[in-house]
Amino acid sequence: MPGKGRQGPDAFQRLARREGYRARSSYKLLDIDKKSKIFKRGFTVLDLGAAPGGWTQVAIEKIGENGKVIAVDLLRMAPINGAIILQGDILNSEFRDTISKTAGSVDVVLSDMSPNLSGNYSVDQARSVELSQMALLLSIEMKANSFVTKVFQGEDFSNFKKEIKNSFKSVRVLSPLASRKTSSEVYIIAKARKS
Repeated sequence: MPGKGRQGPDAFQRLARREGYRARSSYKLLDIDKKSKIFKRGFTVLDLGAAPGGWTQVAIEKIGENGKVIAVDLLRMAPINGAIILQGDILNSEFRDTISKTAGSVDVVLSDMSPNLSGNYSVDQARSVELSQMALLLSIEMKANSFVTKVFQGEDFSNFKKEIKNSFKSVRVLSPLASRKTSSEVYIIAKARKS
């Protein structure tokens, strides 16, 4: 991973190309896992907002051949060996049923979903929280023991964090090294689901 301090996006983009990852965001998940240990061999992982597939690639590496990754996105995604890819809108209840039937119960729910940015920060931040709330709902329904979600900081952030604390015993907030300095995104990592 480049340097110790935050690097410009080009360093991570170049590294991703060199190491065969589809996106610089792979390094965000690698950093999150290094600090929070979310993966184990044989896990079933649901990756929401998966395109172009950088997080899916990392998840497959971490869980090994006996694990399972279900990658979900609104956009079409090129196949990745070892992943089941579903295309659709998680705000659609029928599509969420399809995800549940395909995955069964899962160990980890990842969400790197981001709204289509409007340029109005308060609108974008509210949409970001809405997507993360849907991901949280899915993680609860599917009995995931770990949940990782990207969210933009803003007025809804602390209430959303409290929502997560209602369902998980351990909740922390991280800004991975590969996040752009100018970005307001942070990642909430929740572990140990409350039964």
